Amino acid sequence: MLTLNYPHIEKPNDRPARLQRIPRIRVAQIIMDYLAYGWSVEEICRQHPYLTPAEAHAAMGYYFDHQEEIDQEIAQEWQQAQTSINQASRSPFYIRMQAKGLL
Repeated sequence: MLTLNYPHIEKPNDRPARLQRIPRIRVAQIIMDYLAYGWSVEEICRQHPYLTPAEAHAAMGYYFDHQEEIDQEIAQEWQQAQTSINQASRSPFYIRMQAKGLL
């Protein structure tokens, strides 16, 4: 079986794929800009100047080879965000601010 290496990308066991140089940046975060805005690698680097073109290209390559994995990660993150929004809208703070007309 052929094993592919992705320069600039690390994939620890049971953890999301991320950049080696900036481990807090996940491949899925880069791909969300590609999916949401249709940005090219050049535009992604322009919008995020801390990324090198090689890192952005590596993230795109990893995505196209592991699309199901990254799409699932994005879907889970979206679901968590929606849950947080729904919970926040029921919080006492939100209800009070809404009653005061501030939201």
